Amino acid sequence: MATTKELTIEEKLKALYELQKIDSKIDEITTLRGELPMEVSDLEDEIEGLATRIANLEQETTELKHRLANSELTRKNATEHIEKYEKQRMNVKNNREYEALSKEIDLQQLEIQLADKKIKDATEEIKIKEKYLEESKLRHEGKLQDLEKKKEELKKIIKETELEEDDLRAKSAKASKKIEERLLNAYHRIRRTYKNGLAVVPIERESCGGCLVKVPPQRQVDIRQMKKIIVCENCGRILVDSSLG
Repeated sequence: MATTKELTIEEKLKALYELQKIDSKIDEITTLRGELPMEVSDLEDEIEGLATRIANLEQETTELKHRLANSELTRKNATEHIEKYEKQRMNVKNNREYEALSKEIDLQQLEIQLADKKIKDATEEIKIKEKYLEESKLRHEGKLQDLEKKKEELKKIIKETELEEDDLRAKSAKASKKIEERLLNAYHRIRRTYKNGLAVVPIERESCGGCLVKVPPQRQVDIRQMKKIIVCENCGRILVDSSLG
């Protein structure tokens, strides 16, 4: 068998076009999967974000409940102190002791007012957080179900096509070995340029099979002779004679 360097231009063109046909079949399989791989990836990212949000909300809610419990305890203690001071005030022996106990009662009442405000604020915040937490959990659950469906759908498509794809990729690798590195790099560069992945196209109705621009008669003759590699002057794709198809 001839080595890569020994290939004629005609053989190079045939090898390139054969590689293009194989890669185009692989592209068809990839297209069949559509946006599913991207959708699965996006869902996984969203689920991870929701899980982080849920964890943060649960921590914030726990801290708020701790603050609420502390405020309730403060209120309880202040109430007990007031009851104690009021009993003591009933048995005072002079005005100085009465005034001192009255000030303590006033301070404890202020403590109760402050605690009541903290209790109210914490209760409202907890209510908001718990609502948001519940919504986030429901959304998280829904996204998990969506992800499961998308994964099953993708798995089914992959299962149906993986044998064919593996075979085609093996053929693509084998066909690539016949092509010199410089030409192969140019082929892949052109493929990346176009969404349909067509880098090698035949002449169809005297026009480029890629961009449909008319090919001059003399260039058509040169393409048929396969004595040199010719690219479309408009789109840069490699042109081959339709007889190779």
